[in-house]
Amino acid sequence: MNKYVAKVLEDLNAKQPWEKEFLQAAEEVLTSLETVLDSNPIYEKNKILERMVVPERVILFQVPWADDKGEIQVNQGYRVQFNSAIGPYKGGLRFHPSVNLSILKFLGFEQVFKNSLTTLPMGGGKGGANFDPKGKSDNEVRNFCNSFMRELYRHIGPNTDVPAGDIGVGGREIGYLFGQYKRCKNSYDSVLTGKALEWGGSLIRPEATGYGNVYFAQEMLATKGDGFAGKTVLVSGSGNVAQYTVEKLIQLGAKPVSMSDSNGTVIDPDGFDAEKLAYVMELKNVKRGRMSEYVKKYPTAKYYEGKKPWGLVKAEIAMPSATQNEINADDAKALIENGCICVSEGANMPSTPEAIHAYQQAKILYAPGKASNAGGVATSGLEMSQNAIRLSWTREEVDQKLHGIMRSIHKNALDAAAEFGTPGNYVNGANIAGFQKVADAMLWQGVY
Repeated sequence: MNKYVAKVLEDLNAKQPWEKEFLQAAEEVLTSLETVLDSNPIYEKNKILERMVVPERVILFQVPWADDKGEIQVNQGYRVQFNSAIGPYKGGLRFHPSVNLSILKFLGFEQVFKNSLTTLPMGGGKGGANFDPKGKSDNEVRNFCNSFMRELYRHIGPNTDVPAGDIGVGGREIGYLFGQYKRCKNSYDSVLTGKALEWGGSLIRPEATGYGNVYFAQEMLATKGDGFAGKTVLVSGSGNVAQYTVEKLIQLGAKPVSMSDSNGTVIDPDGFDAEKLAYVMELKNVKRGRMSEYVKKYPTAKYYEGKKPWGLVKAEIAMPSATQNEINADDAKALIENGCICVSEGANMPSTPEAIHAYQQAKILYAPGKASNAGGVATSGLEMSQNAIRLSWTREEVDQKLHGIMRSIHKNALDAAAEFGTPGNYVNGANIAGFQKVADAMLWQGVY
């Protein structure tokens, strides 16, 4: 290991050993930068890594709110503003009981490189709260969002920090958050993305992460003279990313056979089609039900309680679209043994380091989330652009721009990997391409 990288990682582990998710993300990124650091000693001279692994600002605050019984509840709110070298902080808000500082630091750190790869002028950040919107009434969710934004509005703005949605933060939550921001600031700013079309949202934004992942995987397959048509695909998750991943796969002639939630996995041997997907969208987005209900409607499918999709059936392609570390070494081995030729990540860091090692040893196509799932934040950037010029582009225009951005990300990652001696290694390529842009901007701007 490069001595500079080893020293930075050693210092991080000594100072915050409890931040396991963040340390995992930092190690994955930094160890892939060794060739570029060896070639450019100016980065070490200017302590770029030491500066890059520490957020520019972390905001922690209380979120008191009243439930429907009139009882006061208190949650913790966060905003990690990681790096603003190439633009205002940009990254989602996550409402989930698992939210803690380590997870948000890992997500914010990844976001820096992801946003850099999009070619758009956006820095990296992430935020959220340990609040669970599941099982809450609309009134309770609104009360929470209002309280959350009453503090957060002080720290964000169109040229400072532009949050978006993430797990637990969909259109409903974005609406409540924006309404409270507008009341607090007395200003109609382009400060949140993922808005409804009627008041400043962008076409294709809900679909963007899922569509973008499929577009990236399509580019990877094309390097082997292959495509999606006729391929069996495993997809995890059943939220926004998974839904639109499945939709685009159906359009391209693939056969997606799985969707899941935190309770278990559905395998539909006949494959999901437009009708079945519409049912899942109604089930998850409107009824807020569980995937176990799917087999009541479609009894030829099978539900696996407490299981993830990996290894349940044979498939050529895997697209993890749920959460971090959902594929471990055993899962990766099962995928490979069952004929998987491509893993493209729709979620953030869904593969453990051991799983990634297994992919690379088997020489299958593998795209890390910071490259393959960048379509969501890219389209958020396009939403910001539309808001700034007070125009709305057509669905076709936004989709075309998204597709072009994903092609550019793929090319930049592939070119960087080849330039620094690891051709076809998308992990190294994505990290190097994202790093160089941010690091060079930091050099230009000096120590501040």
